[in-house]
Amino acid sequence: MKNPKEDAAAPVPGPLKIHIDGKEREFDIEDPKLPDWVEDNKLTAGGYPYDKKMNSEEYDETLERLQIELVKAQAWLQSTGKRVMSLFEGRDAAGKGGTIFALRQYMNPRTARNVALTKPSPTELGQWYFQRYVAHFPTSGEFVTFDRSWYNRAGVEPVMGFCTPEQHQKFLDETPYFERMICNEGIHFFKFWLNIGRETQLERFHDRRWSPLKSWKFSPIDIAGISKWDDYTKARDLMFERTHKEFSPWIIVRANDKRRARLAVIRRILLSLPYGGRDLDAIGKEDRKIIGEGPSFLGTQG
Repeated sequence: MKNPKEDAAAPVPGPLKIHIDGKEREFDIEDPKLPDWVEDNKLTAGGYPYDKKMNSEEYDETLERLQIELVKAQAWLQSTGKRVMSLFEGRDAAGKGGTIFALRQYMNPRTARNVALTKPSPTELGQWYFQRYVAHFPTSGEFVTFDRSWYNRAGVEPVMGFCTPEQHQKFLDETPYFERMICNEGIHFFKFWLNIGRETQLERFHDRRWSPLKSWKFSPIDIAGISKWDDYTKARDLMFERTHKEFSPWIIVRANDKRRARLAVIRRILLSLPYGGRDLDAIGKEDRKIIGEGPSFLGTQG
């Protein structure tokens, strides 16, 4: 099996024709100037409910309060032996890495691990599909995040042809049983889908392409995926249909504004863990405009 980020198709040359909201647009990643139609809609794309980013000062103050609570929660994990595991999924450039960084920034790295697996080794290719992921599950007192997970087989792999249709269907059949075992084991289990609009993704790809600090994030798979937006949408919707369960729900976060998305993720985790000394006032209430569960919350947003 190929790794989606390392063995991708060759870049698509020249400008791409893209249909958005019934209009044909042209997007050229090699043009250093971002098109006006992307710039004007990068935040509100896909029906995002805010037309301005969260104020940076408010964000910093809120994040600090939540991170203090995360430190408390980690102390509770260590004292009780409880375990937390959180998956972060979404389209390329959805903000998974930055959200995980904000979540783990002040946690003790000895018991708070992030897992971001590269392509499987020859040995792993011969194993049960879930096996390489299980090896990274939390032990007593640990908080583990996955920057992409076994759900590669529900999105990138079938869309890009990195698995067979039979492997894809088998995954969709087996995953609810696999996750039932995780929950029955007593692990606090979270599945986050960071959802972004199309212009939002294009702006972030463009930023990666032209930023000397972020260019390492940009890959041929990103270019190939630009023209496969609808295919990814279909794969995502099927994934939700088959794997959104009461015991392991998909928590959907509208993530066009990275600041609001990060706070929403951290807040959901803190409100779900019964740790000692939890300060509900400091945590605050969820923003129901941008966080919810399952395909019904996602609605018509792309």
